[in-house]
Amino acid sequence: MLIIHHLGVSQSDRIVWLMVELGLPYELVWHRRGPDGLAPASYLALHPAATAPVVQDGDRMLCESAAIVEYVCHKYAGGRLTVRPDQPNHYDYVYWMHFNNNILGLFFSRLALGDQTEGTVAQFVRRREDGYARLVEQTLAATPFLAGPEFTCADIMSLYCLRSPRMLGGRDDLPNARAYVERISRRPAYIKAMEIAGPTATPPPAA
Repeated sequence: MLIIHHLGVSQSDRIVWLMVELGLPYELVWHRRGPDGLAPASYLALHPAATAPVVQDGDRMLCESAAIVEYVCHKYAGGRLTVRPDQPNHYDYVYWMHFNNNILGLFFSRLALGDQTEGTVAQFVRRREDGYARLVEQTLAATPFLAGPEFTCADIMSLYCLRSPRMLGGRDDLPNARAYVERISRRPAYIKAMEIAGPTATPPPAA
């Protein structure tokens, strides 16, 4: 059975969502953030990269969401929720599988900028974010899901940055994205996963 090491209020909730969508069994080990809001020592010790999520499969520790969801789907679910290389929308699937990390990069860039809104770097970050926002809107105007006509891991990967008010979810000029987030958020598996491990979920007493 896969063990999901869940860091409270983090992207590891998407792995719980994936498992619920696939109907696969798993064990959830919850790690509380410290008073400083950072991951505790117990989580940092799991993997050299010290990032969330971390999934344990036997003796192996897996990290990086995009790698984990592909690994789980192909090893334990017969490729469900993925797009094969011979399908016409395979490139779209691959692109949106990695979109989240692009937005995360901009998020950390804005954190580093602080209150600075002028200058070359600030202009670059703003221009890049505006470009990604346009792409999201155009894509969701043409297709019901990011990679095409069907729900895939690309949607699981990208929802975090589209719902977060600190990322694209904080923009008020993305009506297609907002409608998409609302629609995806009504999926029964998403609702169940967020009750278990979402941002407002209650950690178990022993965590």
